[in-house]
Amino acid sequence: MKKKLRAIVEDNTTKKGKYFDYFIQLIIILSLISFSLETLPNISEEFRLVLEKFEFISIVIFSIEYLLRVLVTKKPVSYIFSFYGIIDILAILPFYLNRFLDLRFLRAFRIFRIFRALKLIRYSKALNRFNVAFKIVKEELVLFFIVILIMLFIVSAGIYSFENEAQPEVFKSIFHSAWWSIVTLTTVGYGDVYPITLGGKIFTFFVLIIGIGIVAVPAGLVGTALSKARELED
Repeated sequence: MKKKLRAIVEDNTTKKGKYFDYFIQLIIILSLISFSLETLPNISEEFRLVLEKFEFISIVIFSIEYLLRVLVTKKPVSYIFSFYGIIDILAILPFYLNRFLDLRFLRAFRIFRIFRALKLIRYSKALNRFNVAFKIVKEELVLFFIVILIMLFIVSAGIYSFENEAQPEVFKSIFHSAWWSIVTLTTVGYGDVYPITLGGKIFTFFVLIIGIGIVAVPAGLVGTALSKARELED
């Protein structure tokens, strides 16, 4: 029985497997549409009730699918903590938690349903290439983000020392200065917080120069990793 279920749930090359996969994909797409419709203002109570009923049905289907995947997979732990396993459980967990506790804010995780649509291209070469590229460059990315955190602290402390006396309400502390550091290092520059002292402006100039490099580094790392992944694929 387990082998038969595995052939349906995990193997989409078989006829039954394709039907199962297409059915799940259809429910995923309909659930995305239903979720979007729920956000419309002034919808009738009757229509909202229909959407709620469909939500319940889709949750039951996703729950059964999740349990089946855990049951038939050869490495249940690997699936549970895999990308798709985490997304699958996040798609259904808030529904059950709401039945016991008022955790409606967890509905924000429902947006992760959109990633379930990736199952439509689950076995595509492009998606696999991104997976290989991430494995190639993950150490560099981790190191990069650690450096970014250090830079954020240094920049926050620096702008605080320049602007605290001139703008005590804006740059109250290093923590308050962190917002300015983030938007400046990422070169977004909303303009809601900005330096007014000469030292702060000069300091900002150098931070902006550094920020340009910070934006370019991860793009270069990912681009190089994708090229390597393509070479390995060939």
